[in-house]
Amino acid sequence: MRLSQRQVNVIQQTVAELAGKDATVRLFGSRADDNARGGDIDLLVEIPHSVEGPAWLSARISGRISYLLGGQKVDVLLLAPNLEQFPIHYVAQKEGVKL
Repeated sequence: MRLSQRQVNVIQQTVAELAGKDATVRLFGSRADDNARGGDIDLLVEIPHSVEGPAWLSARISGRISYLLGGQKVDVLLLAPNLEQFPIHYVAQKEGVKL
């Protein structure tokens, strides 16, 4: 995993504040691969309850983390009981590293 402890702390705190303390977050994509280089931060945020306004929530999480990490590009994928799942959700769950 190619994130510093500070980056992990910022991500965990932001997700807890915006999505709830019961939300979990996984890092997937190139940043989860120690041998890869560069890349944005791809996050899967798993929320055990229904989410209203998922696009807005995803944008808020992404924007706040990006701001706190100095403009780093952050992509946030949400997984909740009321949201449709796509193949990327399964890949992120299977290959992602829980933070």
